[in-house]
Amino acid sequence: MKYDVVVIGSGPGGYVAAIRCAQLGLKTAIIERYNTFGGTCLNVGCIPSKALLDSSEHYHNAAHTFKTHGIELSNLKVNLEQMINRKNEVVKQTTDGITFLMKKNKIDTYYGHGSFVNKNTIKVAKADGTEQVIETAKTIIATGSKPASLPFIPLDKKRIITSTEALNLTEVPKHLILIGGGVIGLELGSVYARLGAKVTVVEYMNSIIPTMDKELGKQLQRSLKGLGFEFMLNHKVTGASVKGKEVTVTAENAKGEAVEFKGDYCLVAVGRTAYTENLGLENIGITVEERGKKIAVNDHLETVVPGIYAIGDVVRGAMLAHKAEEEGVYVAELIAGQKPHMNYNLIPGVVYTWPEVASVGKTEEELKEAGIKYKSGSFPFKASGRARASMDTDGLIKVLADAETDEILGVHMIGPRVADMIAEAVVAMEFRASAEDIGRICHAHPTYTESFKEAALAATANRALHI
Repeated sequence: MKYDVVVIGSGPGGYVAAIRCAQLGLKTAIIERYNTFGGTCLNVGCIPSKALLDSSEHYHNAAHTFKTHGIELSNLKVNLEQMINRKNEVVKQTTDGITFLMKKNKIDTYYGHGSFVNKNTIKVAKADGTEQVIETAKTIIATGSKPASLPFIPLDKKRIITSTEALNLTEVPKHLILIGGGVIGLELGSVYARLGAKVTVVEYMNSIIPTMDKELGKQLQRSLKGLGFEFMLNHKVTGASVKGKEVTVTAENAKGEAVEFKGDYCLVAVGRTAYTENLGLENIGITVEERGKKIAVNDHLETVVPGIYAIGDVVRGAMLAHKAEEEGVYVAELIAGQKPHMNYNLIPGVVYTWPEVASVGKTEEELKEAGIKYKSGSFPFKASGRARASMDTDGLIKVLADAETDEILGVHMIGPRVADMIAEAVVAMEFRASAEDIGRICHAHPTYTESFKEAALAATANRALHI
């Protein structure tokens, strides 16, 4: 078979790239090494973790806030097996949806491990041991990433686990030790903390979610402490071992003293590394970075080999599903002769804890480092009538605007439903809106989004109305 475009990998970047290629009239095929489409995100990442986060939040509210709302329950308990089953059904529905989209768009699908024979020839090694060779004019590498590990920590995937195993535990941990204070660990830690687990976060840096605005990390840490989290910041993990059902994690604190933590499960969540092994890249002259194993690309996401592109987690930038999707569309349109564009400054980041955290644009730390003069306005959710009504008063919204032009440079949120609310900030910043522009837009009352308007007003000569 000969194709205009072959996509290797069917995660959000890969399947979206394939769909857009097909929409643009290109004969397209997609290769997936596993037996379901969707990659990490749909199978063992974004979608299943959000399903468990929602289920655990329902339980937590039933146990802790329903009584205040006038709802009284008795004999409340966790049915973890059903919770996992529901998560699996959500995953199946979503991955089945991608299969449907491939058929709808007449995209040829190949199941097996794809690798380059040469620039225009790809071999597909199937699970039954057979191989198939296909020809292509262009290729998009979208093979995603896998959980990173620490070389001195043995992952038995039973007691010392990654995010993949954390999605399928058969019991609620009594004490979950979480190595890493980033997005993935905090989300999964939240799931089990809500269900009754003690969670201890051991983090090398001096703050959690260190890539986001520092104030968000401080606010989130305060909220998670209320959920029962324990934080050990400035701790360097040195090892982990299992004896029976007990895990021991050793570390050095900020003073260089040896400390240890004991629990029944340890989740290693120290980031992700690009999946670029065994793709036959050496056959076409592509090398990967030693650290992170990413593929170098130019501004058009093209590798050193003309006609071969790479997107998503295997290239520079944030490892986010929506970033991969946008890159997939970008490359498809580029191949078709269009002139697409991507604004990497306006890719939002989200943490799906509760309260949620969302951010777009520059942080205060970045603006200070760049010497850009800015003004800041914030509004706390405790001053929001809608937030008081739903008992979700933790958090705030902060708007950063240029000191001279008033153009919005960054928006940082922690609070209820900010994962959805951040989209308004992205739209505003795409059109280079000022803080005053947002302050002059009528927002429905009572809504959480009024807090964004109030923060924008606060950045415009302290004009906030409700604080």
